[in-house]
Amino acid sequence: MPILLQEDLNRPLPQMFRVQQNFKGDHLENVPEAVRNEFSKPEISGKIISGAKVAVAVGSRGIRDLFSVVSTVVEQLKLLGAKPFIVSAMGSHGGGTEEGQREVLAGYDITPEKLGVPVITTVDTVSLGKSKSGKEVWFDRAAYEADLIVPINRIKLHTDFVGPLQSGLCKMMVIGLGNHKGCSSVHEESPECFAEAIEERAEVILEKAPIGFGVAILENAYDKTCHIEAIPAERLIAREKELVLQAKDNMPYIMLPQADVIVCKEIGKDISGAGFDPNILGRSSVLKTFVLHIPKYQKLVLTDVSHASHGNGIGVGLFDVITKKVADQLDLESMYANAIACNCLGDASIPCTVEDEETAIRVALKCCRGIDRNNPKIIRIQNTLHLEYIEVSSALLEDVKANPKLKLVDDTDIT
Repeated sequence: MPILLQEDLNRPLPQMFRVQQNFKGDHLENVPEAVRNEFSKPEISGKIISGAKVAVAVGSRGIRDLFSVVSTVVEQLKLLGAKPFIVSAMGSHGGGTEEGQREVLAGYDITPEKLGVPVITTVDTVSLGKSKSGKEVWFDRAAYEADLIVPINRIKLHTDFVGPLQSGLCKMMVIGLGNHKGCSSVHEESPECFAEAIEERAEVILEKAPIGFGVAILENAYDKTCHIEAIPAERLIAREKELVLQAKDNMPYIMLPQADVIVCKEIGKDISGAGFDPNILGRSSVLKTFVLHIPKYQKLVLTDVSHASHGNGIGVGLFDVITKKVADQLDLESMYANAIACNCLGDASIPCTVEDEETAIRVALKCCRGIDRNNPKIIRIQNTLHLEYIEVSSALLEDVKANPKLKLVDDTDIT
């Protein structure tokens, strides 16, 4: 039985055009050099004692220069006489298992062979006591037993909550190094007080665990590293709050005012903790307000899950139509573990599933109301992390021409 009327199948889809969005492009030319410069600061190098076992905490985010930063941190620690090793800091990601988290790190080349140091992904935890509000604080045992801990993470807006602290070093310490147990505990908090809960628990960790300093990474709208900073533990919370504001100014967004349908080619844990950034697409099971400009649109289509996400398609439930390719890739156990730990079951629901992208677009358009069906407005993006180039249908070309930050790359049909 056909799912669409013949007239819907026969109606031609519009020609699509490649458009360049122009954002601020400042970035670091030499990432390893920037890391080495941070280690030259006395307040950083002075924390490293020869022979000390140093746990370098690495998460599951798809940070562009992650390997470069991690390998240089390891190099600098060795030069100062320390004995570094890697610990996984990704909460429930990778299915919350030792094997799953090792696989995630290996996808970023974070392996003993590549770095020349042990990589520990055990998920045992210890209790560090209770926060000011009486909540248990769980922390990775392997990291806790080290002489010094150095978390490395990108600072950016979070996908599920707003506040002075969002996604960054504090969240990595609390949730990433909390492993599955700590992650589940923290996600019992309501989104409205999540930032406060992160800060309270981070205060306990900074007091009880041997955090030496954190290495903060900021990326620009083109997913390029624009700032690296080693922050001593005693200034970590205050400084991270300042860097969150800088990260907001660097965020990319879709510059067009409206569309009927937005097609997202892929989601994934390497793209965002929620699979995609709700601040760009305006879909979330928890966020009530979004801080970036979002085009007004009706339906959202998904066509793929990134390879680096290892089948964790968290966020898929927020789309209206997906392709069979998406559904076939889903590792339900990994995705459900993530959704349950984050208390967001709807994000792991399976939407209307159809054979291919063309059918998905036709179904989405069919379910739009009040549109010009012979000249629909469609935007296609790669993902919410890479927005320099987007694709638009011919009905949106006037909006492109009206915005000086948008440039039509060519007039070739790229569907």
